[in-house]
Amino acid sequence: MSTVLITGAARGLGLDFVKQYAAKGWKIHACARAPEALKQVKGDIHPHTLEVTDYAAVKALAGELKGEAIDVLICNAGISGKEATVLGAIDPVVWRETFEVNTLAPLMMAEAFADHVAASKDRKLVAISSRLGSITFANNGRYSYRASKAALNMEWKGLSVDLASRGLICVVLHPGWVQTDMGGATATLTIEQSVPAMVKVIDGLKPADNGRFLNYDGTELPW
Repeated sequence: MSTVLITGAARGLGLDFVKQYAAKGWKIHACARAPEALKQVKGDIHPHTLEVTDYAAVKALAGELKGEAIDVLICNAGISGKEATVLGAIDPVVWRETFEVNTLAPLMMAEAFADHVAASKDRKLVAISSRLGSITFANNGRYSYRASKAALNMEWKGLSVDLASRGLICVVLHPGWVQTDMGGATATLTIEQSVPAMVKVIDGLKPADNGRFLNYDGTELPW
């Protein structure tokens, strides 16, 4: 049986990742601050109450799952950053929080669970990033969110080099502009369009894809 671990699993993209992998018959370690919503999904689901910025709790969960192979680790938890989009109204507190959740927490998850992923058959380490983190596509505003995702992309590129000898496939995915609490009601994609497409891309990842930045449909994105 294949196993996936998903952060931010109780709502939005994360909850649909749980549904998609449950339908595929996978064992799912579903991590969320409030995992009660996972009760609605049928399958081999193992909920874990986890705040991804509680690094002692991250290490404790890794220890609890020691010896278990995790085929796919999906670092999905993230926040949008609420500071104003104009210069003169930047909030350093929000900036730091955005980097903590979007950038440092995924790296700490990768560090804690690299051995679990390396012990699996698929060996895939996936971070949900954003096109807004592409320097090529940069424009005004959303400073903390854009910068946090650009930094996430950089660290995942580093992981792709450091973990290549262990056979891990490290990829960042842009889910598209999706109708979630973060994306808003006017976004161009539904969750049901985005997540199944990303699962298909993840299923098809090969060693040659290590270190890539991909759109939800599998097309290449510029860094």
